[in-house]
Amino acid sequence: MTEDIFSDAHFMREAIREARKAADVDEIPIGCVIVQNSRIVARAHNLTETLNDATAHAEMQAITAASNHVGSKYLPDCILYVTLEPCLMCAGAIRWSQIGRVVFGCYDKKYGFARFATEIAHPKADISGGVLQDECSALLTEFFKAKRIN
Repeated sequence: MTEDIFSDAHFMREAIREARKAADVDEIPIGCVIVQNSRIVARAHNLTETLNDATAHAEMQAITAASNHVGSKYLPDCILYVTLEPCLMCAGAIRWSQIGRVVFGCYDKKYGFARFATEIAHPKADISGGVLQDECSALLTEFFKAKRIN
């Protein structure tokens, strides 16, 4: 069976590709893509170590890139796909940019926004979690397991 190229799973796989790029440069493997009209308009992965910047999360990098591409700070007709549930900071940026829909892979019970504030996203935003959850979670588990061994 072929996967619909416009499905949540398809775009989450693209976010997973970004997460792998992060892992390749020893960044926590979190990846993000932003989609508008069924086309990816921004791709990003964590760059906190590379940029020595605690705010350089995948979502923050992707929102900046999408805003530059679209030419607006508001992204209501965009969908953000990210491999891990956004933290409070990223959820705040998602709210301010008015992203219309957020789809994340695995849940983050420690730092995910839902633990602290379930209504932090824009009131009109649709939020879905658990898309390719096992694949997204495995990336993080493998990364941190390797860190503990080394």
